[in-house]
Amino acid sequence: MSDDIIGRRIRAYRKLKGYTQQGLAEALGVSVAVIGSVERGTRMPKKQLLQDIADVLNIEVEELLPSDRDLDDG
Repeated sequence: MSDDIIGRRIRAYRKLKGYTQQGLAEALGVSVAVIGSVERGTRMPKKQLLQDIADVLNIEVEELLPSDRDLDDG
């Protein structure tokens, strides 16, 4: 569940900031498959990748993480 929330948030911020999956992957030095699987919630990014994603998107990591409210609603 939390992987899905993180993935949806990454996708939303990526689009808000004008990145394609390809562009974000290139900025991070990872494959498009990694970004796709993270966004789908089938792969949980490691701490460093999550921080790198936040840095590229110019947001705080906490903006990507589920809150207690998100977990209670699920």
